[in-house]
Amino acid sequence: MKSNSSTSGDTPKAEHIEAAAAAWLSLRDRGMNAGETTQFMQWMQQDPQHAIVFADLDRVWQDFDRLGAVSARPTVAASPDPDLLAPRVRSRPHRSLVWGLLGATAAAAILLLAAAHLRTPRHTAETAVGAFQKLDLPDGTVAQLNTNSAIDIAFTANARRVRLVRGEVFFHVTKDPARPFIVTAGPVAVRAVGTAFNVRHDPTGIEVLVTEGQVQVRDEDKGLSLLASTDGGPVAPLLVAGERALVPVRAFDSVPAVASVAKVTDSGVQRALAWQERRLEFDAASLAAVVREFNRYNRTRLVIVDEQLAAKRFNGTFRADGYESLVRLLETDFGVTATRSEGVIELRVRR
Repeated sequence: MKSNSSTSGDTPKAEHIEAAAAAWLSLRDRGMNAGETTQFMQWMQQDPQHAIVFADLDRVWQDFDRLGAVSARPTVAASPDPDLLAPRVRSRPHRSLVWGLLGATAAAAILLLAAAHLRTPRHTAETAVGAFQKLDLPDGTVAQLNTNSAIDIAFTANARRVRLVRGEVFFHVTKDPARPFIVTAGPVAVRAVGTAFNVRHDPTGIEVLVTEGQVQVRDEDKGLSLLASTDGGPVAPLLVAGERALVPVRAFDSVPAVASVAKVTDSGVQRALAWQERRLEFDAASLAAVVREFNRYNRTRLVIVDEQLAAKRFNGTFRADGYESLVRLLETDFGVTATRSEGVIELRVRR
């Protein structure tokens, strides 16, 4: 058992951890909000000893609860005692006693015992049409959500997992070799340690663009790489900075599925990520592609009525919400008539 002769100036590190663990255990029993849960997981991950001491403290308090339940068993009485019918309030041992008991056994506890008492914190973030959000994740990773996007976040002691439910997100990942950062989008899993990459999930497929470092791109269910090996070797190829992988949804109808990989110029990366500055940039893009992009960011829908317009090519930079600027350009310089109705602008060749 520990001696109580230490002063506040030379209190051992172990006693500081025990005090913090007791405070977190009290908060857990009370019920933590989202912010407290995030702080608690960060504390648990700072030092393996944190989880060990927390688990041992939890076990000791549970042992005291069981002892209390036995000693408090009532004897049979002729008439019921109203106090025995009231809900029982479970008592806790005095913390100084618990800390003393912990001293002899804290090093013997294991991390798996702590995990048995904890729920993995899950968080969801989403944006509406035309909205953007920058999110700081618990490990320091930054996630930037594009319009109409949603993610589910689940961090554990062994892995950092994010599920892209819909839309597009750019991740700047904090390096942590012990806990890989994994983003899943439909059947695709993107695995990184410390890097920066963009993932877009739409009905036609999943696109991964790496701007820093390198990532693995795998089939989430089968665990196989979706990148074709260039030399046929056993090492799974990696998607590196300046490369983009496109995995069509229909690719999973074939065995094995393979992503198409292409080099992307610096200007191409800039265009792809212009949405982070609320801009849309086009370089020889078809009007059909331009309209699709604008419709992602605006509730007013652009509709191409005459198919011969769809293939016309355009260059330019617009605000993401600047569909009216595009329409005026089409009317002024490209012989297009725009017909407006509630929530819709139809584009057709002027006759």
